[in-house]
Amino acid sequence: MAHLSTHVLDTAAGRPAQGVQVRLYGGSRALQVTTSTDGDGRALLAENLAPGVYDMIFAIGAYYGTGTNGFLNEVVVRFTVGSESKYHVPLLISPYSYTTYRGS
Repeated sequence: MAHLSTHVLDTAAGRPAQGVQVRLYGGSRALQVTTSTDGDGRALLAENLAPGVYDMIFAIGAYYGTGTNGFLNEVVVRFTVGSESKYHVPLLISPYSYTTYRGS
């Protein structure tokens, strides 16, 4: 079972992205967790995540106040959880782009 966390940074503003809604969906595309990033842009999504394929969906349009009228509405990160015990998925955002990677 794995630990899953994220850290969202607003690179356009140069600060953590507080209040970004993050949803986690499991292999059957069933919603497992809905949370929001804290004042430091961080969120814990799971402490006992089984191996499989997951989707993390970040509500970027709502964060920037652009909703469906902005360029980015949602960012979907699909990843695989294997036998490791810790997964950290940072997301760097701006109104027009994003970058993600497997953190430590």
